[in-house]
Amino acid sequence: MSEELLVTARDNALIDPSLHIWTWEVAMYLFMGGLTAGIMFFAALMTVRDKEHIAPFAATRLALLAPIALSIGMTTLFLDLEHKLFVYRFYTSFQISSPMSWGAWILVVVYPISVLQILSTFRTGYSLPASFLDKLAPARLLMDWCERNRITIAYAVIPFAVALGIYTRILLSAFGARPFLNSGVLGVLFLVSGLSTAAALVVLIARQKSEKELFTGLDFTLILSEIALIVLLLISLASGSGQHIDALQIIMGGHYTFQFWVLFFCVGLVIPLLLEILEMAGISKSLAMLAPVLVLVGGYALRQVVMEAGQESTWTHYETQYSPELLQRLPGKD
Repeated sequence: MSEELLVTARDNALIDPSLHIWTWEVAMYLFMGGLTAGIMFFAALMTVRDKEHIAPFAATRLALLAPIALSIGMTTLFLDLEHKLFVYRFYTSFQISSPMSWGAWILVVVYPISVLQILSTFRTGYSLPASFLDKLAPARLLMDWCERNRITIAYAVIPFAVALGIYTRILLSAFGARPFLNSGVLGVLFLVSGLSTAAALVVLIARQKSEKELFTGLDFTLILSEIALIVLLLISLASGSGQHIDALQIIMGGHYTFQFWVLFFCVGLVIPLLLEILEMAGISKSLAMLAPVLVLVGGYALRQVVMEAGQESTWTHYETQYSPELLQRLPGKD
């Protein structure tokens, strides 16, 4: 009588049928990463398009928020790490096939280039702190160089901002064991959502009327794009394999139906869209500040739902993963 040992990851309850390892810390990192990408993109775009007279906050002061938002996201990600003392190992090598390795090194570039972006408009946007930096010769020379090359720096920032916005989705999609995350639509959706939250942040903070109107219009377009991408995401899952259809059921009557359709779709997209229509039509100004707040809430809800639903989806049904017919065909089976 022969005895065989079957070893499979599918026998691990932490892997299949659910893998709820990531919690709110990762969702916050994904949200802050997308917001940072949007901040850097719009700050660079306003500089390239010479829109300082129309959007002075976005063109001269917005960039300062990028490293702040990214640092908050990195802090929450650090809190999620199981072995925090070994975080340095991300930077001892570069794995070209690893999304985490790509992300770690992208962040190494994003931080300094965001500082250069800040310094290129620091004297204009933050004259008082800049006056103190001017007293230091190295800082003064660096700001002079950044100001002379601010257009070049802005052009360099844009691809890195896009890479950062898309990377947050690539990190999730690399988790091949989860069919909910295996959709090419998610990358564009995360990028557009990051741009939308950044536009909402500008509307919330900026003081000049022309700037608020400009970014309200931009956010309106971005929300419409998000709705279109949601439709494409649903179609891609519904027209996929049985496992993709099962994954779709998680947000269509499953555990995360309320979070997806109410917190994200209605609160984060539809209601802000309607409020922005009323604002642009001049019908209601009293609720103008509510729309950007709801967009920010929806941006976080999207990442929370995608992360949670993605961890719940699976390529197999746990109760049927051990097929009696398959076991009978194994070599040495009596």
